[in-house]
Amino acid sequence: MIIRQEQRNDYEEIYQVVQKAFEEVEHRDGNEQDLVVALRKGVAFVPELSLVAEKNNKIVGHIMFTEIHINDITQLALAPLSVLPEYQNQGVGKALMAQGHKIATQMGYGFSVVLGSEKYYPKAGYVPAEQYGIKAPFDVPSKNFMALDLQGNSHKLNGIVDYAKEFFEV
Repeated sequence: MIIRQEQRNDYEEIYQVVQKAFEEVEHRDGNEQDLVVALRKGVAFVPELSLVAEKNNKIVGHIMFTEIHINDITQLALAPLSVLPEYQNQGVGKALMAQGHKIATQMGYGFSVVLGSEKYYPKAGYVPAEQYGIKAPFDVPSKNFMALDLQGNSHKLNGIVDYAKEFFEV
């Protein structure tokens, strides 16, 4: 499997991967593929942190991290993470997260937040965001709103996440 930065000629295939990945998911908006398109056009987009997983020259997974702000400090949001159903439970998502976290750490970002499964994301080191004083700007169970300290500083941010506007427009 190859993990690499997405390219413009990958966009259509990524759109299909994201759409298929979320078709059968219990908690979904149904517009995750459109969110990816919108985020790419926004100011929060970080090209180095929009990655694909390839197997046999086929894109089987995609991850995107975009910039957020907490107390005017730029951090990251992981959203969405998509893996084709037939490639799930094979380490694709874990590999995408690991590479994304590595790049984000090298780029100097301090934290990544995610809204997702309390059974899945802790395997990559995510803990309830409230442990860092990070709050969601909407009502969500604390077990599903998580954060990862990318730099290992374990300091508290004590603030509310300010997401890119595209999260609320799509």
